[in-house]
Amino acid sequence: MLKTRKELGKAATAGKHAISIGVFDGVHIGHLALVDKMLTEGDARGLTGGVVTFYPHPVAVIRPDIELTYLTSLQNRIELLQKAGAEFVSVLEFDDQLQQVSARDFCEMLVDEAQMELLVIGDDFKLGRNGEGDIKILKNIGLELGFEVINVPLIQESTSKVSSTRIREALSSGSMEEVDSLMGHRYQLDGQVILGDQRGRTIGFPTLNIDIATDRSTPPTGVYITETFIKGEKLSSITNIGSRPTFTIESKNHLETHLFDFNEDVYGEHATVEFISRLRDERKFNSGDELVLQIKSDVKKALHYFSNIR
Repeated sequence: MLKTRKELGKAATAGKHAISIGVFDGVHIGHLALVDKMLTEGDARGLTGGVVTFYPHPVAVIRPDIELTYLTSLQNRIELLQKAGAEFVSVLEFDDQLQQVSARDFCEMLVDEAQMELLVIGDDFKLGRNGEGDIKILKNIGLELGFEVINVPLIQESTSKVSSTRIREALSSGSMEEVDSLMGHRYQLDGQVILGDQRGRTIGFPTLNIDIATDRSTPPTGVYITETFIKGEKLSSITNIGSRPTFTIESKNHLETHLFDFNEDVYGEHATVEFISRLRDERKFNSGDELVLQIKSDVKKALHYFSNIR
């Protein structure tokens, strides 16, 4: 547990704290409501607020047979939690050793290393070895170690609770508007701009080929209205996720983004793509000319969207 104690101590700011714990993958509206409640209750008690999260996802360690992907990169998760108001975000490496830590021992570390006086968690939260620390047990531990526990009801959207699982279902269907509604922010993919086959330039629609981490959840193949952030600029764009079936047959999907009114060399730069709406499926065209006509139609629809929101 020494490593975990060091990770907590390094991240925690000075003073006494209110803390929320969780994976927070996606940092959706349920997570944001929890963090807001933690900050509000902490402020009422003169405490600053911090968040403790885990990487990799505990499921990846407990069930290595499951192929797990993330809704947010770790860096984006940290940034979103900080934007929500957390004074510090402590990322604990979840491994076999941490998996065996009891709920009481984990809470003791939080009290010792982060001066936790208030723990704010969701109704379904469990902590410690085999998920032994439910709300009732954590409240009893709090009485023993000197911290208060507040549990927050889960956020409902329509008829079901907001969860990372529900967001993944919306994402897999390409419903970016629903993903936006559940997350409280647009879905993002980011990575380094890499050299592609430069075929887009030959047909009048140059694209950025963006190298996305293999552990990220991606929307289904197709064409999307997007906004792209690169070199401090926010640019209107359309993005294709797919295998380029008109020109080649590949097993690997690629992310290619065409930026409007942009023609700079940005190889090696970091780019972030925000997904707004799905335009169509990816499909194989009979010729390059047919593909160009379709791309022109895609661009026209995207420009119409952007003209109506500005």
